[in-house]
Amino acid sequence: MGRRKKIVEQCERLMDHPDQIRNIAIAAHVDHGKTTLTDNLLAGAGMISEDTAGEQLAMDTEEDEQERGITIDAANVSMTHEYGGDDHLINLIDTPGHVDFGGDVTRAMRAVDGALVVVDAVEGAMPQTETVVRQALREGVKPTLFINKVDRLISELQEGPEEMQERLLKVIQDVNELIRGMTKDKDIDWTVSVEDGTVAFGSALYKWGVSMPSMQETGMDFGDIIQLERDRKRQELHERTPLSDVVLDMVVKHFPNPVDAQPRRIPAVWRGDPESDIAEEMAMVDPDGEVVLMVTDISMDPHAGEIATGRVFSGTLEKGQELYVSGTAGKNRLQSVGLFMGGEREEVDRVPAGNIAAVTGLADAIAGSTVSSVEMTPFESIEHISEPVITKSIEAQRMDDLPKLIETLQQVAKEDPTIQIEINEDTGEHLVSGQGELHLEVITQRIERNQGIPVRTGEPIVVYRETPTQASEEVEGISPNRHNRFYVTVETLDDDITDTIKLGEASMDMPEQERRESLQEAGMDKDTSQNVEDIIGTNVFVDDTKGIQHLNETMELVIEGLEEALGDGPLAAEPVEGALIRLHDARLHEDAIHRGPAQVIPAVREAVHRGLIDGEIRLLEPIQDVRIDVPSEHMGAASGEIQGRRGRVDDMYQEGDLMVVEGIAPVGEMIGFSSDIRSATEGRASWNTENAGFRVLADNLQPEKITEIRERKGMKTELPASIDYF
Repeated sequence: MGRRKKIVEQCERLMDHPDQIRNIAIAAHVDHGKTTLTDNLLAGAGMISEDTAGEQLAMDTEEDEQERGITIDAANVSMTHEYGGDDHLINLIDTPGHVDFGGDVTRAMRAVDGALVVVDAVEGAMPQTETVVRQALREGVKPTLFINKVDRLISELQEGPEEMQERLLKVIQDVNELIRGMTKDKDIDWTVSVEDGTVAFGSALYKWGVSMPSMQETGMDFGDIIQLERDRKRQELHERTPLSDVVLDMVVKHFPNPVDAQPRRIPAVWRGDPESDIAEEMAMVDPDGEVVLMVTDISMDPHAGEIATGRVFSGTLEKGQELYVSGTAGKNRLQSVGLFMGGEREEVDRVPAGNIAAVTGLADAIAGSTVSSVEMTPFESIEHISEPVITKSIEAQRMDDLPKLIETLQQVAKEDPTIQIEINEDTGEHLVSGQGELHLEVITQRIERNQGIPVRTGEPIVVYRETPTQASEEVEGISPNRHNRFYVTVETLDDDITDTIKLGEASMDMPEQERRESLQEAGMDKDTSQNVEDIIGTNVFVDDTKGIQHLNETMELVIEGLEEALGDGPLAAEPVEGALIRLHDARLHEDAIHRGPAQVIPAVREAVHRGLIDGEIRLLEPIQDVRIDVPSEHMGAASGEIQGRRGRVDDMYQEGDLMVVEGIAPVGEMIGFSSDIRSATEGRASWNTENAGFRVLADNLQPEKITEIRERKGMKTELPASIDYF
């Protein structure tokens, strides 16, 4: 306990020196060794025993994480490291690698200034590696690279120095290609290289690591490493070149401190007035300025209650402060202020700007909230790249547990914004939508285990979308009293424009000029971008009318009608995406009483649905990229598992002693894949999937799937008469 207290005191002392602080995240593909590496760093900082580092998985604090052997929740820890004669405070977030928990990675990137990207030397850069690098660069977070499991190249694959060098250079090239692609429009060069020390190599399991600076310091080279590894002298290797020193030296030397990072990051994540005092205080990391905290994570502690973790951009957090939470009325009072030390939270008196804090008392905050001492423009919302693609119904087995289940589900939505929850308080059935089967399985298990609520879950339901496939003729929507008419057309949006909206690069929260420019860059013509009235999901509403009386005061109802029409498409009441709706003309009753919600909303809904039907609306199904690593004798069975699920095999190649099968398959067909692939390959395959957006479902499958969804939702199974083109 004495050692822990000493570390907390060191952290408190260093908190006031932002130039000696590094806020970093460790990010990688699943099973590439992030949490094992974090153990090494904790051991190097004296926080856990060196003997258990690599096996303890100290940052996997939840029972289900230890059971499954994967990180599910991002975990924070503060530690110290001496470099160049000075002590440094390192606030580290260990993030999940599994695609289903990618939301945690996105939120963690908002809190940090540097991302240590870990790549398995044998597997190389994988789909999730690409995703985490993109997430880091989108948030203005600088990457460095640690290539892990180099021991496997030497002892398992028996590679010589030349083969190893070739393989390691390929990993570096792949990562640099991603970095260049994402930073080409920015005035920065964040590519990584061995020469400048932004790349390190090693084995997190055996606790050794090297980089160009460390080799120069220790006099070791790759020949020595290969010899010691082949002779199984791993302890000697660890003692001569400890992994924690190599990586933490790289972190301190190459990642920016808050003083350097915040002036560059604030304009990228905050759209408030750049000339305001609060903008200056955030850029200066001013501990005496107004308090600004960006909440990136909400978690529950059985003793302390709800804990909000986030980055302090200005001011100093102290117990008892009354702070505003963006989007809510009134103020919240801070009950306690602390730091995370892995699974434990240590209370401190204060946390100044430039640090990552864990506080209690912010009852109104959700992941993504801006918390401040004065009312201010909130930070940009944290946009996760993937959308929920799987839904499960969940209900309490005992009716007495229903209120507790509703409360728990609301808490789940607060903690993880990538989960969508629809609560039906009348029937007791609730729909939970997430990133994949595992995501929902973990949520369900935690409700039962942590809250003690026995639940029943339905079969997984796949989330579909609807989209027009061509431009429609002009169509009319008439109000029930026949006094109001709306004339619209529907077009398809280019994929580039849809992606721009999905990534949050064009939204109604932006200044108008900035939004126009962003839409024009994505391919929208100038006139259309100037007339954008609203963006609803990934759909754009354009007002092309001129001088229509009473339209201004009716516009709010028009948008309500649009939201209703696009939330439930005409095929199967699934959300519409990628549609451009133009309002060309409207006839409105002079008397406001005759153009109220009961008249305008149904008229707009009818017009939009007619336009979508005329635009040959189709169902879109979610798809996944699939990669299977399997011994060559099972390659046929593995590729058969993809092809037998309406999938497509795109590539097959050898990597080490395994064959890699890459392809694409619909999410709906991938349910139950894990047990099928195990039995088909005698349990010798490893695989991963990555959500790859939506594609149009084949025409011959459309009627059957639409009927199935309508039946499930209790709708009439026959399609509207106007939909007759299947």
